[in-house]
Amino acid sequence: MIDPSSALGDVPRAIQLALAPVFLLTGIAGMLNVMASRLARIIDRGRKLTEGQPPPVAEPYLTLELQTLERRRRFAGAAITACASAALLVCTVIAALFVEVYLQISLRGLVGLLFTAATLALLVGLAYFLREVHLATQTVRITLKRPH
Repeated sequence: MIDPSSALGDVPRAIQLALAPVFLLTGIAGMLNVMASRLARIIDRGRKLTEGQPPPVAEPYLTLELQTLERRRRFAGAAITACASAALLVCTVIAALFVEVYLQISLRGLVGLLFTAATLALLVGLAYFLREVHLATQTVRITLKRPH
């Protein structure tokens, strides 16, 4: 039978162990905020180009921009999905650390596996994010008006 007093004595240790994943979770939340903002801008631009008055650009340019926006939307969506998966895995790591303390069982292998999976999911998310940003910077058109 589990002695509750000994399990509660290990709670501060579990909190210390969970502190690093919590900071990682905070960083992932910040990245998700940035990614969601970029996705919202992509969607807004796509709506602006497809609804209402068509912009004063040639049809081939409009088609190309819409295709690029669609690719960017897919990359941003994949980045958000991968980073959200990483956040869920980090939350599972934190929960496993507390379960380990309360049940006094060794979950080190599981915790290590979950943390590795979270890191890999974050890596995938950041790679998709980088691809979306790269695509956006390649396709941007900035025209300067020259003074006469």
